[in-house]
Amino acid sequence: MRHFELLLLFLLLCSPCLFSVSDGRTVRPVKRDAPSPPIRAVNLGGWLVTEGWILPSLFDDIPNKDLLDGTQLQFKSVTQNMYLCAEQGGGTILVANRTSASGWETFKLWRINEDTFDLRVFDNLFVTVAGDGVTVVATVASPGPGEAFQIVRNGDKTRARIRAPNGMFLQAKTSDSVTADYDGETNWGDDDPSVFVVTRVGGLQGEYQICNGYGKAKATQVLREHWRTYIVESDFKFISTSGLNAVRIPVGWWIASDPNPPAPFVGGSLQALDNAFKWAEKYNLGVIVDLHAAPGSQNPFEHSASRDGSQDWGTTDANIAQTVQVIDFLTHRYASSPSLLAVELLNEPLAPGVTLPALMRYYKDGYNAVRKYTSTAYVVMSNRLSASNTELLDFAAGFPGAVLDVHYYNLFTSSFNGLTVDQNIDYVRTNRSDELSTVTRPNGPLTFVGEWVAEWNVQGASNQDYQRFAQAQLDVYGRATFGWAYWTYKNVNNHWSMQWNIQNGIISLKS
Repeated sequence: MRHFELLLLFLLLCSPCLFSVSDGRTVRPVKRDAPSPPIRAVNLGGWLVTEGWILPSLFDDIPNKDLLDGTQLQFKSVTQNMYLCAEQGGGTILVANRTSASGWETFKLWRINEDTFDLRVFDNLFVTVAGDGVTVVATVASPGPGEAFQIVRNGDKTRARIRAPNGMFLQAKTSDSVTADYDGETNWGDDDPSVFVVTRVGGLQGEYQICNGYGKAKATQVLREHWRTYIVESDFKFISTSGLNAVRIPVGWWIASDPNPPAPFVGGSLQALDNAFKWAEKYNLGVIVDLHAAPGSQNPFEHSASRDGSQDWGTTDANIAQTVQVIDFLTHRYASSPSLLAVELLNEPLAPGVTLPALMRYYKDGYNAVRKYTSTAYVVMSNRLSASNTELLDFAAGFPGAVLDVHYYNLFTSSFNGLTVDQNIDYVRTNRSDELSTVTRPNGPLTFVGEWVAEWNVQGASNQDYQRFAQAQLDVYGRATFGWAYWTYKNVNNHWSMQWNIQNGIISLKS
């Protein structure tokens, strides 16, 4: 978008005329002191929506912290030398006749306490004991007390026994017969049909895991201390004096129910967000409120607060309507703040689980919810992951003040493995530049590189290499018509931390 077109859009958005919304109401524009594009922002990731990799120590005191909600386990019978399997992926019996393990042989944990769990199988049904009181099946859609299994592990946690709700242990009598009728002690030897070699093949460390792992009382204590100390006023001062002019703050849907959100989430994050606006106003920073975690989870990752990697957002009208209510709540609360720069309706919905018609329906309703309270805040619409970057261009162009969010990482796919320093930099200057040009149209929405990072798969790179890589991204992403936001402000992994990068001369923005 050319400069005069940006200026025209800004004048239209900030004009003193009334702005009409779909329900017939009118909203007078609120005078704004927030920065205008181009935005140079940093994400406050790992603060109000937990991501364990950003600050692993948050999980240190959870008992059996390797068995949180969503942990994936595979069990191999020591007597049959075969893997436990939900036959047909669920809906019938469990067997122990698989020589290798994949989806049907993997069980997701729903944590009840530190050693008791519901076991979810491939088809999203739960393991239980059949009506005969012996046969183990996976047939229950919604778990209750009859689906609570205790996992008892040996000293080094490599072997496990599974106690059924009837008090008996599961055993693999034969490869085609798994029953809950073994009673007695064990020496964990290879002759015990109730013993399984256990392999952990995946897990999550998100908001659901930390809250349910600690339990309400302890989680409230841990998270409120984290929210109070992880991001503080001096961080906003540092941000404002380092050449940045905005922050993007990920939040979860439960914040709209603070101080008493639904279990297992705990209250207190709303006060932290209030503080963020207060500090942003003091240091003249814009705030992009980013709905990072939606009800039902819009992707299977921990940053969506998924319980077990399932992705159910958008599958019903109810959770779309609930998400609109969250946007309504947040905008109503902060519309009068001079620092409210934008509301991002949803972070990283994943295709094809999130369908385009459902997403566009939500974006339309979410946009109208924002416009009920402000005609000047930008409304950010995130592209679907694993879909075309251009699929929302025509749609978003129909909404004044709309912004299209794209995320660019030289990570996460095998295509970046083995690239040299110069090849990574060339990829940014050529491929990323072309991608950004494709979604930046004269009459389209503003464009926003909402997440990027000065990290890659290059081993042994020097500080100068990192400086060149970061500068290449700054040069290219600086062409986005709305701006960019670095992921993230603080991180135990140094190059993921904008604070560390600035303090150590990797990134310089003041010039």
